[in-house]
Amino acid sequence: MRRREFITFIGTALASYPLNVGAQQNERARRIAVLSGVEGDAEGQTRIAAFRKGMHELGWNEGRDLQIEVRFASGDADRMRAYGAELIRWAPDVILANGSLVVAALKQQTTTIPIVFAQVVDPVNSGFVDSLAHPGGNITGFVSLNFGMGAKWLEILKQIAPRVVRVGVLRDPQTPGGSGQLGAIQAATSSLGVELKAFDVRDTTTIERGLTVFAREPNGGLIVLNSLAASIHHKQITDLAARLGLPAIYPYRFFVADGGLVSYGIDNHDLWQKAAGYVDRILKGAKPAELPVQEPTKFELAINLKTAKALNLTVPPALLVRADEVIE
Repeated sequence: MRRREFITFIGTALASYPLNVGAQQNERARRIAVLSGVEGDAEGQTRIAAFRKGMHELGWNEGRDLQIEVRFASGDADRMRAYGAELIRWAPDVILANGSLVVAALKQQTTTIPIVFAQVVDPVNSGFVDSLAHPGGNITGFVSLNFGMGAKWLEILKQIAPRVVRVGVLRDPQTPGGSGQLGAIQAATSSLGVELKAFDVRDTTTIERGLTVFAREPNGGLIVLNSLAASIHHKQITDLAARLGLPAIYPYRFFVADGGLVSYGIDNHDLWQKAAGYVDRILKGAKPAELPVQEPTKFELAINLKTAKALNLTVPPALLVRADEVIE
């Protein structure tokens, strides 16, 4: 289900709720807090819509037996901590957390309220869980990628832009697991005949400066790693790649919808609906320590043919056949 369908679903659902929701709350209403590190833009809203849809399909009715409070931290660490404290004071039954930095902020503030995370890269080395199979503690959830995807990104980039021999890797050094992603890409460079250059994603100035300098040499391409900072600055990154003539591959489909060349990664909306399943199980008595962390199983490949044409690239037919979405 794509963005327009999600927004339509939520609009219809909200229209059906009684105006005086508070008056209909009762002692059986369960509380779900949602803290997202990304902005509350259309993409952020559709992820929340996917979670709400998942809860609805599991038999929960917001406004009757369920209350959901949502906060968007928009990449601000102070806001993550402040919103986390605010939501914890609300005494939710479960917290749904988006991103490693958000989970880290919540972990410092509660060891008792169940936390289900979505889109965390490396929960074990981040210290969120003891292991994927046996999380322990009050935290479990869904991993957003496996490190093997790094080699896949490089392979797809070379398929769509075979002249690329220099690859810039845009990363956020604050993202746990970022070094693992970079290492997986590095391991595949010799077989594909490319050399890497890593850039840090911190703010608009460093992104502009790093990519502009990199693009001065010919035959360059770009891999954007999965990170909160990359999601927040995604429009600037896709616009820069287009202006500088850099073929680029991204971790999420919404980069391609905004003009990026190609993306390969998890289906965000599918993952957020799955997160609803864990929240449902916890509300019915399951403990986070008993729910194994799940790795991604569903991936999507998206290609923007308009961007490919602007970069004078011909997308191989085999890649087009594999694509889940082609933007023309």
